[in-house]
Amino acid sequence: MRELLERLGKMAGALVTNTGLMALMLFHASIYAFTPPIKFRNIFKQMEFVGVKSLFVVVLTGSFTGMVLAYQSFNALKRFGAESLVGPTVALSMARELGPVLTGLMVSGRAGSAMATELGTMRVTEQIDALHTMGVNPIKHLVVPRILAGVLMLPFLTVITDFVGVVGGYFVGVHLLDINPGVYMGRTMDFVNVEDLFYGLYKSIVFGLIISLTACYHGFYTTGGAEGVGKAATNAVVLGCVLILAFNYLMTSALL
Repeated sequence: MRELLERLGKMAGALVTNTGLMALMLFHASIYAFTPPIKFRNIFKQMEFVGVKSLFVVVLTGSFTGMVLAYQSFNALKRFGAESLVGPTVALSMARELGPVLTGLMVSGRAGSAMATELGTMRVTEQIDALHTMGVNPIKHLVVPRILAGVLMLPFLTVITDFVGVVGGYFVGVHLLDINPGVYMGRTMDFVNVEDLFYGLYKSIVFGLIISLTACYHGFYTTGGAEGVGKAATNAVVLGCVLILAFNYLMTSALL
């Protein structure tokens, strides 16, 4: 019993410590983001890495998700004679939930793990300590560009995911399931509005912050050499995905 309590105490202490350090990193990054000089070159480089280089996986995920949604919603709605609602079902599902969530999960697996690995390698090879020695603030130089890139690029990637998902659903619904194209598009425009798109974009901003912050935190505080770098990347992806799903529920319950 005593050992169990000790383990629970250590876990609670580690949770509080990690949460506090992550909050401090976010606080310092928020201040340094608006403190000159602002290195736009570093920010654009990270935006390219997070955004442009994630396009392929995002397009692939969104298109196949939209096509599967069309099949599944058609199978369910035809039992009620409501096949014409396949379009709105696909569009609303992508815009409000699946678009931002799937984009966040994919970017966390691709870009988040890479961020944590890069910063972790810099930590174990003492490059971050060298920045301290040279008088360069590592939070401003390394963390701020990655957090800004995550926050700025996730909404754009989410819009692309939504678009290709709707296109994939249209292709399946109209060309494979023989739904009238006019009815498909008319029903979609009747039920989907701009607020639904912004609903998902609000979530994507938070997800971008979660991905970049968790990745930077685990990479920045890596210990244990090469093995520690691998653990940091794994922990960054796992924690990022879990927080995305948790905050998705919290934001859904708060915004509805």
